[in-house]
Amino acid sequence: MDHEMLTLLKTRRSVRKYLPKPVEEELLDAVLEAGTYAPSAMGKQSATIIAVRDQETRDQLMHMNAKVMGVESDPYYGAPVIVLVLGGSVEDGSCVLVNMMNAAHSLGLASCWIHREREMFDSEEGKALLKKWGLPETLRGIGSIALGYAAGEAPAPKPRKEGYIVKI
Repeated sequence: MDHEMLTLLKTRRSVRKYLPKPVEEELLDAVLEAGTYAPSAMGKQSATIIAVRDQETRDQLMHMNAKVMGVESDPYYGAPVIVLVLGGSVEDGSCVLVNMMNAAHSLGLASCWIHREREMFDSEEGKALLKKWGLPETLRGIGSIALGYAAGEAPAPKPRKEGYIVKI
């Protein structure tokens, strides 16, 4: 049994405070590539992955997500990179997000799964961004990850709930 993988899975945590330090290109590329190796129905690779580092676009996404959430704070917790997953099925996109979060952890990066991308990219503003990026306006938001270097220690894991596993 691969104990390194189990340790990785047991120690990854969602991080909600990031340093303003940029993510190195080779680390970002490795995280994004991990997403492309996620399982997908019939191997169709239906998801589209968009890495956003540009501050102006990042700020726009932050405001769009905050508006859906009904807050004025940064739903991406100050992470220098936002990785969007669009299109395809929720199941396929979820696998892409999980692969990227686990890959990020293995490389010393922190991440947090963020929601509300469906509402963001169903909006006129979201469709305008897709058009600007040369992507089909029919792409639907699945989710995203905040990605960067943690500002502080990762939170401790919560105890696993009773009855989590049932063997029959």
